[in-house]
Amino acid sequence: MSSGRNDIRLIELKDTISQLNQTIRVQTEMIKDLRKAIEEHHASDEKKDQIISNLQAEISYLKAKLFGASSEKRRKEDLPGQMSLFDELMEEEPAKEIEPEYIEIKAHERKRKKKPDLNEQFRDIPVRQEFVDTLTEEQKTCSICGTKMVEIGHELIRSEVIFTPAKLERVEYIATTYGCPKCKETEEPQFVKDNGIPALLRGSYVSPSLAAHVICQKFMNAMPLYRQEKDWEQLGATITRASMARWIIHCSKTYFQPMYEYFEKQLKKRKFLMMDETRLQVLKEEGRRAQTQSFIWVVRSGEDGLPKIVLYHYTETRAGKHAVGFLDGIKPGYYFMADGYHGYNLLKDGKRCCCYAHIRRYLLEAIPKGHEKDYTDPAVQGVLYCDKLFEYERRYREKGFSPEQRKKRRLKDEKPVIEAFLSWLDAQTPVKGSRLDKAVIYIRNRKDSLMTYLEDGRCSLSNNLSENAIRPITVGRKNWLFCDSVDGANASAICFTMIEMAKAYDLNVYKYLNFLLEKRPNARTAQKELEKLAPWNEEVQKMFARKMK
Repeated sequence: MSSGRNDIRLIELKDTISQLNQTIRVQTEMIKDLRKAIEEHHASDEKKDQIISNLQAEISYLKAKLFGASSEKRRKEDLPGQMSLFDELMEEEPAKEIEPEYIEIKAHERKRKKKPDLNEQFRDIPVRQEFVDTLTEEQKTCSICGTKMVEIGHELIRSEVIFTPAKLERVEYIATTYGCPKCKETEEPQFVKDNGIPALLRGSYVSPSLAAHVICQKFMNAMPLYRQEKDWEQLGATITRASMARWIIHCSKTYFQPMYEYFEKQLKKRKFLMMDETRLQVLKEEGRRAQTQSFIWVVRSGEDGLPKIVLYHYTETRAGKHAVGFLDGIKPGYYFMADGYHGYNLLKDGKRCCCYAHIRRYLLEAIPKGHEKDYTDPAVQGVLYCDKLFEYERRYREKGFSPEQRKKRRLKDEKPVIEAFLSWLDAQTPVKGSRLDKAVIYIRNRKDSLMTYLEDGRCSLSNNLSENAIRPITVGRKNWLFCDSVDGANASAICFTMIEMAKAYDLNVYKYLNFLLEKRPNARTAQKELEKLAPWNEEVQKMFARKMK
Protein backbone atom coordinates (compact mmCIF):
# COMPACT_ATOMS: atom_id res chain seq x y z
CA MET A 1 0.00 0.00 0.00
CA SER A 2 1.39 3.38 -0.98
CA SER A 3 2.22 6.15 1.49
CA GLY A 4 -0.63 8.29 0.11
CA ARG A 5 -3.17 5.56 0.75
CA ASN A 6 -1.84 5.09 4.27
CA ASP A 7 -2.20 8.80 4.96
CA ILE A 8 -5.79 8.83 3.71
CA ARG A 9 -6.62 5.74 5.73
CA LEU A 10 -5.03 7.28 8.83
CA ILE A 11 -7.12 10.45 8.44
CA GLU A 12 -10.28 8.34 8.06
CA LEU A 13 -9.46 6.37 11.19
CA LYS A 14 -8.80 9.56 13.15
CA ASP A 15 -12.14 10.96 12.01
CA THR A 16 -13.87 7.71 12.95
CA ILE A 17 -12.22 7.68 16.39
CA SER A 18 -13.26 11.29 16.96
CA GLN A 19 -16.86 10.50 16.02
CA LEU A 20 -16.89 7.38 18.22
CA ASN A 21 -15.49 9.32 21.16
CA GLN A 22 -18.20 11.91 20.74
CA THR A 23 -20.85 9.16 20.57
CA ILE A 24 -19.41 7.55 23.70
CA ARG A 25 -19.50 10.86 25.55
CA VAL A 26 -23.11 11.45 24.59
CA GLN A 27 -24.13 7.92 25.53
CA THR A 28 -22.23 8.16 28.84
CA GLU A 29 -24.09 11.33 29.72
CA MET A 30 -27.35 9.66 28.74
CA ILE A 31 -26.59 6.63 30.92
CA LYS A 32 -25.76 8.91 33.86
CA ASP A 33 -29.02 10.78 33.40
CA LEU A 34 -31.00 7.53 33.20
CA ARG A 35 -29.33 6.10 36.29
CA LYS A 36 -29.98 9.30 38.15
CA ALA A 37 -33.62 9.22 37.07
CA ILE A 38 -33.93 5.60 38.25
CA GLU A 39 -32.30 6.31 41.59
CA GLU A 40 -34.51 9.29 42.23
CA HIS A 41 -37.73 7.37 42.70
CA HIS A 42 -39.22 10.32 44.48
CA ALA A 43 -38.29 12.88 41.88
CA SER A 44 -40.35 16.03 41.91
CA ASP A 45 -43.30 16.42 39.60
CA GLU A 46 -41.58 19.45 38.08
CA LYS A 47 -38.60 17.39 36.95
CA LYS A 48 -40.86 14.70 35.52
CA ASP A 49 -42.73 17.37 33.62
CA GLN A 50 -39.44 18.70 32.24
CA ILE A 51 -38.43 15.26 30.96
CA ILE A 52 -41.83 14.76 29.36
CA SER A 53 -41.69 18.27 27.89
CA ASN A 54 -38.27 17.57 26.34
CA LEU A 55 -39.53 14.36 24.76
CA GLN A 56 -42.66 16.05 23.43
CA ALA A 57 -40.56 18.92 22.02
CA GLU A 58 -38.27 16.44 20.28
CA ILE A 59 -41.26 14.63 18.77
CA SER A 60 -42.75 17.93 17.58
CA TYR A 61 -39.41 18.93 16.05
CA LEU A 62 -39.10 15.65 14.14
CA LYS A 63 -42.67 15.93 12.90
CA ALA A 64 -42.01 19.46 11.71
CA LYS A 65 -38.87 18.28 9.89
CA LEU A 66 -40.82 15.54 8.13
CA PHE A 67 -44.09 17.27 7.36
CA GLY A 68 -43.68 20.99 8.06
CA ALA A 69 -42.66 23.87 5.80
CA SER A 70 -38.91 24.15 5.33
CA SER A 71 -38.76 27.92 4.83
CA GLU A 72 -37.19 29.92 7.65
CA LYS A 73 -38.82 33.17 6.60
CA ARG A 74 -41.28 34.72 8.99
CA ARG A 75 -44.38 36.37 7.65
CA LYS A 76 -44.00 40.09 7.15
CA GLU A 77 -47.29 40.80 8.90
CA ASP A 78 -45.66 39.50 12.10
CA LEU A 79 -42.80 41.98 11.95
CA PRO A 80 -44.48 44.97 13.62
CA GLY A 81 -45.34 42.90 16.65
CA GLN A 82 -41.90 41.37 16.73
CA MET A 83 -40.14 44.70 16.63
CA SER A 84 -42.31 46.15 19.39
CA LEU A 85 -41.64 43.14 21.55
CA PHE A 86 -37.93 43.40 20.78
CA ASP A 87 -37.93 46.98 21.98
CA GLU A 88 -39.51 45.80 25.22
CA LEU A 89 -36.87 43.13 25.62
CA MET A 90 -34.15 45.69 25.07
CA GLU A 91 -35.62 47.86 27.81
CA GLU A 92 -35.44 44.93 30.22
CA GLU A 93 -31.60 45.12 30.10
CA PRO A 94 -30.87 48.12 32.35
CA ALA A 95 -27.16 47.32 32.50
CA LYS A 96 -26.79 47.93 28.76
CA GLU A 97 -28.80 51.15 28.53
CA ILE A 98 -28.80 50.90 24.77
CA GLU A 99 -30.72 53.32 22.63
CA PRO A 100 -30.69 51.90 19.12
CA GLU A 101 -32.33 53.70 16.27
CA TYR A 102 -35.65 51.97 16.03
CA ILE A 103 -36.87 50.97 12.62
CA GLU A 104 -40.42 51.85 11.76
CA ILE A 105 -42.04 49.16 9.67
CA LYS A 106 -45.20 49.89 7.78
CA ALA A 107 -47.99 47.36 7.80
CA HIS A 108 -47.58 44.86 5.03
CA GLU A 109 -49.83 45.41 2.05
CA ARG A 110 -50.09 42.39 -0.16
CA LYS A 111 -50.06 43.49 -3.79
CA ARG A 112 -50.92 41.04 -6.51
CA LYS A 113 -48.18 40.92 -9.10
CA LYS A 114 -49.37 42.14 -12.47
CA LYS A 115 -49.74 39.29 -14.93
CA PRO A 116 -47.53 39.91 -18.00
CA ASP A 117 -49.13 39.94 -21.42
CA LEU A 118 -47.92 37.67 -24.20
CA ASN A 119 -45.66 40.31 -25.74
CA GLU A 120 -43.87 40.75 -22.42
CA GLN A 121 -43.87 37.07 -21.43
CA PHE A 122 -42.39 35.86 -24.74
CA ARG A 123 -40.54 38.98 -25.84
CA ASP A 124 -37.32 37.08 -26.60
CA ILE A 125 -38.98 34.42 -28.77
CA PRO A 126 -39.03 34.95 -32.57
CA VAL A 127 -42.45 35.80 -34.01
CA ARG A 128 -43.86 34.88 -37.39
CA GLN A 129 -47.31 35.76 -38.66
CA GLU A 130 -49.53 33.28 -40.42
CA PHE A 131 -52.57 34.52 -42.32
CA VAL A 132 -55.50 32.16 -41.85
CA ASP A 133 -57.23 30.94 -45.01
CA THR A 134 -60.05 28.56 -44.08
CA LEU A 135 -63.01 30.10 -45.99
CA THR A 136 -64.25 28.40 -49.14
CA GLU A 137 -64.64 30.25 -52.45
CA GLU A 138 -68.40 30.18 -51.91
CA GLN A 139 -68.02 31.88 -48.51
CA LYS A 140 -65.82 34.57 -50.12
CA THR A 141 -68.61 35.40 -52.61
CA CYS A 142 -71.16 38.10 -51.78
CA SER A 143 -74.50 36.46 -50.99
CA ILE A 144 -76.45 39.46 -52.39
CA CYS A 145 -74.81 40.33 -55.71
CA GLY A 146 -72.54 37.34 -56.29
CA THR A 147 -69.35 39.43 -56.53
CA LYS A 148 -66.08 37.90 -55.30
CA MET A 149 -64.96 39.67 -52.13
CA VAL A 150 -61.52 41.31 -51.77
CA GLU A 151 -59.24 41.80 -48.74
CA ILE A 152 -60.01 45.01 -46.84
CA GLY A 153 -58.20 44.49 -43.51
CA HIS A 154 -56.45 42.13 -41.08
CA GLU A 155 -56.96 41.44 -37.39
CA LEU A 156 -54.94 39.48 -34.80
CA ILE A 157 -57.28 36.80 -33.45
CA ARG A 158 -54.93 34.72 -31.23
CA SER A 159 -51.30 33.90 -30.50
CA GLU A 160 -49.77 30.45 -29.95
CA VAL A 161 -46.36 29.31 -28.80
CA ILE A 162 -45.07 26.43 -30.94
CA PHE A 163 -42.60 23.88 -29.57
CA THR A 164 -40.04 22.37 -31.93
CA PRO A 165 -38.45 19.20 -30.50
CA ALA A 166 -34.67 18.96 -30.33
CA LYS A 167 -32.94 17.35 -33.27
CA LEU A 168 -29.53 15.95 -34.06
CA GLU A 169 -27.66 16.68 -37.26
CA ARG A 170 -24.65 14.78 -38.50
CA VAL A 171 -22.04 16.98 -40.22
CA GLU A 172 -19.25 15.47 -42.34
CA TYR A 173 -16.20 17.68 -42.77
CA ILE A 174 -14.46 17.20 -46.11
CA ALA A 175 -10.79 18.12 -46.33
CA THR A 176 -9.52 19.73 -49.50
CA THR A 177 -6.03 19.11 -50.86
CA TYR A 178 -4.33 21.77 -52.97
CA GLY A 179 -1.46 21.14 -55.37
CA CYS A 180 0.85 23.41 -57.35
CA PRO A 181 0.10 22.94 -61.09
CA LYS A 182 3.60 24.05 -62.08
CA CYS A 183 5.47 21.75 -59.71
CA LYS A 184 3.35 18.63 -60.18
CA GLU A 185 5.55 17.37 -63.03
CA THR A 186 8.79 18.05 -61.16
CA GLU A 187 10.66 15.81 -58.75
CA GLU A 188 9.22 17.74 -55.75
CA PRO A 189 5.46 18.29 -56.32
CA GLN A 190 3.94 20.61 -53.73
CA PHE A 191 0.73 19.78 -51.86
CA VAL A 192 -1.15 21.34 -48.94
CA LYS A 193 -4.17 19.85 -47.18
CA ASP A 194 -6.80 21.86 -45.32
CA ASN A 195 -7.64 19.70 -42.26
CA GLY A 196 -9.77 22.38 -40.63
CA ILE A 197 -10.14 22.76 -36.85
CA PRO A 198 -9.13 19.65 -34.84
CA ALA A 199 -11.88 17.55 -33.26
CA LEU A 200 -13.00 18.41 -29.74
CA LEU A 201 -11.95 14.90 -28.73
CA ARG A 202 -9.67 12.98 -31.09
CA GLY A 203 -11.45 10.06 -32.70
CA SER A 204 -14.86 11.09 -31.35
CA TYR A 205 -17.97 12.43 -33.03
CA VAL A 206 -18.75 14.83 -30.14
CA SER A 207 -19.11 18.50 -31.03
CA PRO A 208 -18.95 21.55 -28.70
CA SER A 209 -22.74 21.93 -28.87
CA LEU A 210 -23.35 18.25 -28.03
CA ALA A 211 -20.89 18.26 -25.12
CA ALA A 212 -22.28 21.53 -23.77
CA HIS A 213 -25.81 20.12 -23.85
CA VAL A 214 -24.79 16.95 -21.98
CA ILE A 215 -22.96 18.96 -19.31
CA CYS A 216 -25.91 21.35 -18.85
CA GLN A 217 -28.37 18.49 -18.57
CA LYS A 218 -26.36 16.73 -15.88
CA PHE A 219 -24.99 19.56 -13.76
CA MET A 220 -27.63 22.26 -14.25
CA ASN A 221 -30.78 20.15 -14.68
CA ALA A 222 -29.55 17.23 -12.50
CA MET A 223 -30.31 14.67 -15.22
CA PRO A 224 -28.20 11.50 -14.84
CA LEU A 225 -26.41 10.17 -17.89
CA TYR A 226 -28.56 7.03 -18.08
CA ARG A 227 -31.67 9.21 -18.50
CA GLN A 228 -29.94 11.27 -21.16
CA GLU A 229 -29.08 8.01 -22.88
CA LYS A 230 -32.81 7.26 -23.15
CA ASP A 231 -33.49 10.76 -24.51
CA TRP A 232 -30.97 10.23 -27.30
CA GLU A 233 -32.68 6.96 -28.17
CA GLN A 234 -35.93 8.88 -28.70
CA LEU A 235 -34.07 11.07 -31.18
CA GLY A 236 -32.82 8.02 -33.07
CA ALA A 237 -29.22 8.04 -31.83
CA THR A 238 -27.26 5.55 -29.76
CA ILE A 239 -25.14 7.66 -27.41
CA THR A 240 -23.99 5.68 -24.38
CA ARG A 241 -23.49 6.98 -20.86
CA ALA A 242 -19.86 5.81 -21.00
CA SER A 243 -19.25 8.07 -24.01
CA MET A 244 -20.89 11.03 -22.32
CA ALA A 245 -18.86 10.48 -19.13
CA ARG A 246 -15.67 10.44 -21.22
CA TRP A 247 -16.65 13.71 -22.91
CA ILE A 248 -17.31 15.42 -19.56
CA ILE A 249 -13.96 14.36 -18.09
CA HIS A 250 -12.03 15.32 -21.24
CA CYS A 251 -13.68 18.75 -21.63
CA SER A 252 -13.19 19.61 -17.96
CA LYS A 253 -9.52 18.59 -17.93
CA THR A 254 -8.58 20.02 -21.30
CA TYR A 255 -10.71 23.12 -21.81
CA PHE A 256 -12.36 24.12 -18.52
CA GLN A 257 -9.35 23.55 -16.25
CA PRO A 258 -7.43 26.63 -17.53
CA MET A 259 -10.47 28.83 -16.84
CA TYR A 260 -10.86 27.22 -13.41
CA GLU A 261 -7.22 27.99 -12.53
CA TYR A 262 -7.67 31.56 -13.74
CA PHE A 263 -10.75 31.98 -11.51
CA GLU A 264 -8.80 30.47 -8.60
CA LYS A 265 -5.97 33.00 -9.00
CA GLN A 266 -8.47 35.85 -9.05
CA LEU A 267 -10.23 34.52 -5.95
CA LYS A 268 -7.00 34.33 -3.96
CA LYS A 269 -6.54 38.06 -4.49
CA ARG A 270 -9.71 38.73 -2.51
CA LYS A 271 -10.07 39.62 1.16
CA PHE A 272 -13.62 38.40 1.77
CA LEU A 273 -14.56 34.74 1.27
CA MET A 274 -17.45 32.41 2.03
CA MET A 275 -17.16 28.62 2.38
CA ASP A 276 -19.29 25.51 2.75
CA GLU A 277 -19.02 21.78 2.06
CA THR A 278 -21.24 18.76 1.48
CA ARG A 279 -20.78 15.03 1.13
CA LEU A 280 -20.24 13.27 -2.19
CA GLN A 281 -19.99 9.53 -2.78
CA VAL A 282 -17.19 8.37 -5.11
CA LEU A 283 -17.17 4.66 -5.88
CA LYS A 284 -13.62 4.06 -7.11
CA GLU A 285 -11.16 5.76 -4.76
CA GLU A 286 -7.86 4.05 -4.17
CA GLY A 287 -7.66 2.38 -0.78
CA ARG A 288 -11.24 3.29 0.20
CA ARG A 289 -14.53 1.45 0.29
CA ALA A 290 -17.21 2.51 -2.17
CA GLN A 291 -19.53 3.43 0.74
CA THR A 292 -17.03 5.92 2.20
CA GLN A 293 -18.18 9.52 1.94
CA SER A 294 -16.02 12.09 0.18
CA PHE A 295 -16.69 15.82 0.06
CA ILE A 296 -17.11 18.67 -2.37
CA TRP A 297 -16.38 22.20 -1.15
CA VAL A 298 -17.48 25.60 -2.37
CA VAL A 299 -15.31 28.68 -1.87
CA ARG A 300 -16.77 31.87 -3.22
CA SER A 301 -16.13 35.60 -3.06
CA GLY A 302 -17.98 37.63 -0.45
CA GLU A 303 -20.06 40.78 -0.74
CA ASP A 304 -17.13 43.05 -1.59
CA GLY A 305 -18.62 44.62 -4.73
CA LEU A 306 -16.04 42.97 -7.04
CA PRO A 307 -16.80 40.37 -9.75
CA LYS A 308 -18.40 37.28 -8.24
CA ILE A 309 -16.35 34.07 -8.24
CA VAL A 310 -17.72 30.65 -7.24
CA LEU A 311 -15.35 27.65 -7.11
CA TYR A 312 -15.95 24.00 -6.24
CA HIS A 313 -13.32 21.39 -5.44
CA TYR A 314 -13.40 17.74 -4.46
CA THR A 315 -11.48 16.09 -1.61
CA GLU A 316 -11.41 12.57 -0.26
CA THR A 317 -12.10 13.61 3.34
CA ARG A 318 -13.61 16.51 5.27
CA ALA A 319 -10.35 17.29 7.07
CA GLY A 320 -9.76 20.99 7.63
CA LYS A 321 -6.34 20.75 5.98
CA HIS A 322 -8.11 20.67 2.61
CA ALA A 323 -9.55 24.15 3.21
CA VAL A 324 -6.07 25.31 4.20
CA GLY A 325 -4.54 23.74 1.09
CA PHE A 326 -7.06 25.27 -1.26
CA LEU A 327 -6.41 28.77 0.12
CA ASP A 328 -2.64 28.34 0.01
CA GLY A 329 -1.14 31.55 -1.35
CA ILE A 330 -3.87 33.90 -0.20
CA LYS A 331 -2.66 36.99 1.66
CA PRO A 332 -3.14 36.74 5.47
CA GLY A 333 -5.71 38.97 7.13
CA TYR A 334 -8.69 37.95 5.00
CA TYR A 335 -12.20 37.46 6.40
CA PHE A 336 -14.10 34.25 5.79
CA MET A 337 -17.68 33.26 6.52
CA ALA A 338 -18.40 29.61 7.33
CA ASP A 339 -20.71 27.42 9.39
CA GLY A 340 -19.80 25.85 12.74
CA TYR A 341 -17.60 23.04 11.38
CA HIS A 342 -14.44 22.91 13.50
CA GLY A 343 -12.23 22.09 10.48
CA TYR A 344 -12.27 25.76 9.50
CA ASN A 345 -10.43 26.55 12.74
CA LEU A 346 -7.22 25.56 10.92
CA LEU A 347 -7.47 28.72 8.80
CA LYS A 348 -5.22 30.67 11.15
CA ASP A 349 -4.45 33.45 8.64
CA GLY A 350 -8.08 34.47 8.30
CA LYS A 351 -10.64 36.09 10.57
CA ARG A 352 -13.76 33.99 10.97
CA CYS A 353 -17.21 35.56 10.84
CA CYS A 354 -20.14 33.87 12.55
CA CYS A 355 -23.21 33.01 10.49
CA TYR A 356 -26.32 34.43 12.14
CA ALA A 357 -28.55 32.41 9.80
CA HIS A 358 -27.24 29.23 11.49
CA ILE A 359 -27.80 30.73 14.93
CA ARG A 360 -31.34 31.72 13.98
CA ARG A 361 -31.96 28.23 12.59
CA TYR A 362 -30.94 26.59 15.88
CA LEU A 363 -33.23 28.95 17.79
CA LEU A 364 -36.14 28.38 15.42
CA GLU A 365 -35.82 24.64 15.93
CA ALA A 366 -35.94 25.21 19.69
CA ILE A 367 -39.33 26.98 19.61
CA PRO A 368 -42.03 24.62 20.97
CA LYS A 369 -44.88 23.84 18.63
CA GLY A 370 -47.61 26.44 18.91
CA HIS A 371 -45.35 28.96 20.68
CA GLU A 372 -44.11 30.79 17.58
CA LYS A 373 -45.70 34.05 18.78
CA ASP A 374 -45.15 33.50 22.49
CA TYR A 375 -42.74 36.33 23.18
CA THR A 376 -42.07 35.05 26.70
CA ASP A 377 -40.43 31.94 25.26
CA PRO A 378 -36.60 32.25 25.34
CA ALA A 379 -36.15 30.72 21.88
CA VAL A 380 -38.59 33.22 20.36
CA GLN A 381 -36.73 36.04 22.08
CA GLY A 382 -33.42 34.80 20.63
CA VAL A 383 -34.94 34.71 17.13
CA LEU A 384 -36.10 38.31 17.53
CA TYR A 385 -32.55 39.49 18.18
CA CYS A 386 -31.45 37.83 14.94
CA ASP A 387 -34.43 39.25 13.06
CA LYS A 388 -33.46 42.72 14.25
CA LEU A 389 -29.99 42.34 12.73
CA PHE A 390 -31.32 41.02 9.42
CA GLU A 391 -33.86 43.84 9.27
CA TYR A 392 -31.09 46.42 9.68
CA GLU A 393 -29.10 44.72 6.90
CA ARG A 394 -32.10 44.76 4.59
CA ARG A 395 -32.56 48.48 5.15
CA TYR A 396 -28.88 49.16 4.46
CA ARG A 397 -29.17 47.38 1.12
CA GLU A 398 -32.34 49.27 0.20
CA LYS A 399 -30.59 52.57 0.90
CA GLY A 400 -27.54 51.55 -1.12
CA PHE A 401 -25.01 52.18 1.65
CA SER A 402 -21.33 51.98 0.78
CA PRO A 403 -19.15 49.57 2.81
CA GLU A 404 -17.88 52.43 4.95
CA GLN A 405 -21.40 53.70 5.60
CA ARG A 406 -22.51 50.18 6.41
CA LYS A 407 -19.69 49.78 8.93
CA LYS A 408 -20.61 53.01 10.73
CA ARG A 409 -24.30 52.13 10.88
CA ARG A 410 -23.56 48.61 12.05
CA LEU A 411 -21.51 49.94 14.96
CA LYS A 412 -24.30 52.33 15.85
CA ASP A 413 -27.32 50.08 15.26
CA GLU A 414 -26.24 46.44 15.40
CA LYS A 415 -23.47 46.36 17.99
CA PRO A 416 -25.89 47.28 20.83
CA VAL A 417 -28.24 44.52 19.62
CA ILE A 418 -25.44 41.95 19.78
CA GLU A 419 -24.41 43.14 23.23
CA ALA A 420 -28.00 42.74 24.42
CA PHE A 421 -28.11 39.33 22.72
CA LEU A 422 -25.00 38.26 24.66
CA SER A 423 -26.59 39.43 27.91
CA TRP A 424 -29.67 37.42 27.04
CA LEU A 425 -27.43 34.44 26.26
CA ASP A 426 -25.65 34.62 29.63
CA ALA A 427 -28.99 34.62 31.41
CA GLN A 428 -30.20 31.39 29.78
CA THR A 429 -30.36 28.19 31.86
CA PRO A 430 -32.18 25.77 29.57
CA VAL A 431 -33.08 22.22 30.51
CA LYS A 432 -30.17 19.93 29.74
CA GLY A 433 -30.63 18.00 26.52
CA SER A 434 -33.40 20.24 25.18
CA ARG A 435 -33.22 21.86 21.78
CA LEU A 436 -32.80 25.24 23.41
CA ASP A 437 -29.82 23.83 25.33
CA LYS A 438 -28.25 22.75 22.03
CA ALA A 439 -28.87 26.19 20.56
CA VAL A 440 -27.35 27.97 23.56
CA ILE A 441 -24.28 25.71 23.47
CA TYR A 442 -23.88 26.34 19.73
CA ILE A 443 -24.02 30.12 20.21
CA ARG A 444 -21.72 30.16 23.24
CA ASN A 445 -19.10 28.20 21.29
CA ARG A 446 -19.05 31.03 18.75
CA LYS A 447 -19.04 34.05 21.05
CA ASP A 448 -15.57 35.07 19.86
CA SER A 449 -16.73 35.53 16.26
CA LEU A 450 -20.16 37.11 16.80
CA MET A 451 -18.83 40.65 16.29
CA THR A 452 -16.09 40.00 13.72
CA TYR A 453 -18.27 41.15 10.83
CA LEU A 454 -18.52 44.62 12.42
CA GLU A 455 -14.86 45.28 11.57
CA ASP A 456 -15.52 45.85 7.86
CA GLY A 457 -18.65 46.80 5.97
CA ARG A 458 -17.86 44.23 3.28
CA CYS A 459 -18.22 41.34 5.73
CA SER A 460 -21.46 39.37 5.61
CA LEU A 461 -23.98 38.66 8.35
CA SER A 462 -24.77 35.14 7.13
CA ASN A 463 -23.38 32.33 5.01
CA ASN A 464 -26.51 32.11 2.86
CA LEU A 465 -24.69 32.84 -0.40
CA SER A 466 -22.39 29.83 -0.09
CA GLU A 467 -25.28 27.66 1.12
CA ASN A 468 -27.18 28.64 -2.02
CA ALA A 469 -24.09 27.79 -4.06
CA ILE A 470 -23.83 24.32 -2.50
CA ARG A 471 -27.51 23.56 -3.15
CA PRO A 472 -27.04 22.47 -6.81
CA ILE A 473 -24.69 19.75 -5.51
CA THR A 474 -27.27 18.42 -3.07
CA VAL A 475 -30.05 18.54 -5.67
CA GLY A 476 -27.88 16.79 -8.25
CA ARG A 477 -26.76 14.19 -5.72
CA LYS A 478 -30.37 13.09 -5.20
CA ASN A 479 -30.59 12.32 -8.91
CA TRP A 480 -27.23 10.97 -10.07
CA LEU A 481 -26.39 9.65 -6.55
CA PHE A 482 -22.60 9.26 -6.94
CA CYS A 483 -19.49 9.78 -9.03
CA ASP A 484 -17.90 6.66 -10.46
CA SER A 485 -14.26 7.75 -10.24
CA VAL A 486 -11.95 10.41 -8.84
CA ASP A 487 -11.61 11.87 -12.35
CA GLY A 488 -15.39 12.09 -12.50
CA ALA A 489 -15.54 13.84 -9.11
CA ASN A 490 -12.92 16.40 -10.17
CA ALA A 491 -14.71 16.93 -13.48
CA SER A 492 -17.98 17.46 -11.62
CA ALA A 493 -16.41 20.17 -9.44
CA ILE A 494 -15.02 21.97 -12.49
CA CYS A 495 -18.27 21.72 -14.48
CA PHE A 496 -20.29 23.00 -11.52
CA THR A 497 -17.86 25.93 -11.34
CA MET A 498 -18.37 26.87 -15.00
CA ILE A 499 -22.15 26.59 -14.72
CA GLU A 500 -22.50 28.53 -11.46
CA MET A 501 -20.16 31.23 -12.76
CA ALA A 502 -22.41 31.65 -15.80
CA LYS A 503 -25.50 31.75 -13.59
CA ALA A 504 -23.86 34.32 -11.27
CA TYR A 505 -23.71 36.74 -14.22
CA ASP A 506 -27.13 35.79 -15.58
CA LEU A 507 -25.74 34.28 -18.77
CA ASN A 508 -27.34 31.64 -20.95
CA VAL A 509 -25.47 28.64 -19.49
CA TYR A 510 -25.61 26.40 -22.54
CA LYS A 511 -24.43 29.15 -24.90
CA TYR A 512 -21.58 30.12 -22.56
CA LEU A 513 -20.33 26.52 -22.24
CA ASN A 514 -20.59 26.07 -26.00
CA PHE A 515 -18.61 29.30 -26.41
CA LEU A 516 -15.81 28.02 -24.13
CA LEU A 517 -15.65 24.69 -25.97
CA GLU A 518 -15.46 26.46 -29.33
CA LYS A 519 -12.68 28.78 -28.09
CA ARG A 520 -10.93 25.85 -26.34
CA PRO A 521 -8.64 27.58 -23.84
CA ASN A 522 -5.65 25.46 -22.88
CA ALA A 523 -2.63 25.51 -20.59
CA ARG A 524 -0.76 27.81 -23.02
CA THR A 525 -3.56 30.40 -23.25
CA ALA A 526 -2.39 33.79 -21.96
CA GLN A 527 -4.14 35.43 -19.02
CA LYS A 528 -5.30 38.31 -21.23
CA GLU A 529 -7.10 35.82 -23.45
CA LEU A 530 -8.65 34.08 -20.46
CA GLU A 531 -9.90 37.46 -19.25
CA LYS A 532 -11.79 37.82 -22.55
CA LEU A 533 -13.53 34.49 -21.87
CA ALA A 534 -14.53 35.29 -18.27
CA PRO A 535 -18.28 35.70 -17.63
CA TRP A 536 -17.77 39.24 -16.25
CA ASN A 537 -16.22 40.40 -19.55
CA GLU A 538 -18.50 42.99 -21.15
CA GLU A 539 -18.40 41.38 -24.61
CA VAL A 540 -19.26 37.98 -23.14
CA GLN A 541 -22.19 39.48 -21.28
CA LYS A 542 -23.48 41.17 -24.42
CA MET A 543 -23.32 37.91 -26.37
CA PHE A 544 -24.79 35.51 -23.83
CA ALA A 545 -26.90 37.52 -21.38
CA ARG A 546 -30.30 36.01 -20.65
CA LYS A 547 -32.64 38.66 -21.97
CA MET A 548 -35.62 37.64 -19.87
CA LYS A 549 -35.47 39.32 -16.45
